[in-house]
Amino acid sequence: MCTLIINKIMAYFFLLRKNGFLSGAYVHVQGRFYIFDLVRCSLLVLGVVTVSACQAESKMLSAPVTGYNHTSAAINQFTINGAGGPNLGPNLGGGGEVCCSVIPRKWNPGLKAIVKWEKDPNAGASVNWPPLGTDAYREAYRKHAAKFTRHQVVVDIPQYGEKVCALQVHFLPCDQVKVSTTCFTPSNPNYPDKEYFKIKEPAVCPSH
Repeated sequence: MCTLIINKIMAYFFLLRKNGFLSGAYVHVQGRFYIFDLVRCSLLVLGVVTVSACQAESKMLSAPVTGYNHTSAAINQFTINGAGGPNLGPNLGGGGEVCCSVIPRKWNPGLKAIVKWEKDPNAGASVNWPPLGTDAYREAYRKHAAKFTRHQVVVDIPQYGEKVCALQVHFLPCDQVKVSTTCFTPSNPNYPDKEYFKIKEPAVCPSH
């Protein structure tokens, strides 16, 4: 993106120069000369600012967000460092990615992420509700939504190299969360987080 912007600035610069707009000799009215000289200076400043911004931008990476729900509850919505992820049904996930979270290009020890989410502990309740669109349905939903719970945790972002394919957020039983930066999917033999899919949900979570 930065390279494209710089190329456009350079193309615009040479176009103005080709048509004489950047040549003091081309303009005989002193007032006009100073106006076009300002154009030249403005382009130079814009180029410097753009290059500086690109250098700063290169220190960060954009990473799409996906999620895996390893619980019987529904994850209505979640974010990681402010970037939203897809909603996740009970024991589902990995079906889509949402763009994008931002992480440092170079991993450093102690790198953290803030994960926030809203949970529906009784995702299948609507099968017994009144017909959709009725006042009775809306009242049933209002009572149901009052039982949604909201959570926030700070988790470690594991070490990654030059390539980050996605930030995978794993919602585990008892409101535990893990983040993965692997480029593998769960079907790959080299997927490093297969144990998350083997965790059994307890009948009662331990008190914290």
